[in-house]
Amino acid sequence: MTDFRLFVGQGVRLPSGLAGNTILVKHGIIAGVGGQVEVSRLLPPGVACPVERFDGFFLPGLRDSHIHPVAYTALLTGAPLNRVRSIAEMQDALRAVAISRTGLINGTNLNEATLSEKRLPVASDLDPVATDRPVMVHRYDGHMAIVNSRALQLAGIDATTPDPDGGVIDRDSVGRPTGVLRETAIDLVATTPGIQSPVEPAEVAHRMRALAGLGITSIGAMVRSGEGPWAHLGDEAEILATASPEIPIRVHAFITADTVETLHQAASLVDGVTDRIDWAGVKRFGDGSFGSHTAAMFEPFCDHHGTGTMRLNDADVNMAHVSVEAGRAVAIHAIGDAAGSRVLDVFEHLVKEGVEGHRLRVEHASVLTAADIERMGKLGVVASVQPAFLGSETDWIEARVGSDRLRRTYAFRSLLEAGALVVGGSDSPVESPDPWEAMALCRDRAGLVLEEALTAEEALAAYTTAAAKALGEAEPLAVGSPADFIVVDTDPIEATPQELRQTRVHATFVGGVLVEVDSTVRTWID
Repeated sequence: MTDFRLFVGQGVRLPSGLAGNTILVKHGIIAGVGGQVEVSRLLPPGVACPVERFDGFFLPGLRDSHIHPVAYTALLTGAPLNRVRSIAEMQDALRAVAISRTGLINGTNLNEATLSEKRLPVASDLDPVATDRPVMVHRYDGHMAIVNSRALQLAGIDATTPDPDGGVIDRDSVGRPTGVLRETAIDLVATTPGIQSPVEPAEVAHRMRALAGLGITSIGAMVRSGEGPWAHLGDEAEILATASPEIPIRVHAFITADTVETLHQAASLVDGVTDRIDWAGVKRFGDGSFGSHTAAMFEPFCDHHGTGTMRLNDADVNMAHVSVEAGRAVAIHAIGDAAGSRVLDVFEHLVKEGVEGHRLRVEHASVLTAADIERMGKLGVVASVQPAFLGSETDWIEARVGSDRLRRTYAFRSLLEAGALVVGGSDSPVESPDPWEAMALCRDRAGLVLEEALTAEEALAAYTTAAAKALGEAEPLAVGSPADFIVVDTDPIEATPQELRQTRVHATFVGGVLVEVDSTVRTWID
């Protein structure tokens, strides 16, 4: 049996252009890319290998630079609420879940803007579902949760409970908790004994295999260990480590932990447990979200009096130093312009200390001042953006940030031209993990501030070559790199955004091995 495999298709498409139509692989590593005659000459004298032909284009494997694999699995195996259109429908969906499981009754991906009542539910809306069991509903952005009276009681939250650092307990006119918890206030319930709904590792592996069917060969996995708004799902580092032998794609874990000890414990669980998973770095939070009005802004929101919640503190800076001293990366969530500026202050110091810019990531980089866009480019740091936000926020984002800030919101082109490394991710379960829809949105932006659109080549790079650099991977489809590539039915550069959305993945190879994908497994909530 030969050590070589020869793949021939309609073309090998890279962001830099077409590179022939043939890929040569040896022991899972790229040995050559180019025309078939040219690449065939790379075979040693007297060695022949079968030609594997595909009616499609070869692309580098796609990278989702920011996804929450455990929470994503929980969404697909739990009770999604994205389609409910009233509080009554929400209650019915939760009651259906309550029949099939014990303990916590949990709902996810609620968007109050789609409810006929046009308001957030409160505890009294969840109490009819159950009075003897905790009920918890997460808003789709993950930065807000609503719980019933039983959950408040179990967590010991009452009128005397102070707001935690970085969080808010919503209260009524006389100071009683309404059941709405923002940011770190969610932890008060999520970490309460008895309010647990652990995710099965086998399900995580199953869903990661399904991602390969979308053409995804690597992910930047946001993984929580210890406390956090999803603590009821179990320790995510432990779940991922247990699942890893069955996960066929590459997983780079960015760990959220509250103490150095917890960080190191979680890192030791995931780092190198298989050759497909590693500890990539630390993940911290600078602020909240637009949807929950908790993004930290320099000026108030246009539809709300507040300026959000700044969460970045000295502990975050310390954890950043711990990560870079271990040779790993730092990823800090920043959606508001004030949070983005504070994160860049931290990164500026790290760059002066000798840390390479591509190891420093601003997660989301949603709205930034013009000066900070330029500063981000000069530092050469990573803008880890989520194009899918453009599709889901089109109807309300201008009302929230105003026309002036809108021009600096999801400013992909400005960031790229300033010199930042722009990479794409889904933030799933907040959004669908579909990378084809995301690349299309990079280009047409759902009609929002079109001057910030990317070209077809730039959009592809955000999910391949640029993303690989940000994840610490070798250059995709370069000689000596792992043979992570996909076969698709269309050339993504020649395709229109709408045609790109209809792309079909024929095959996904990781390390030269074809990933077996169950096409019946759903990758998103319909």
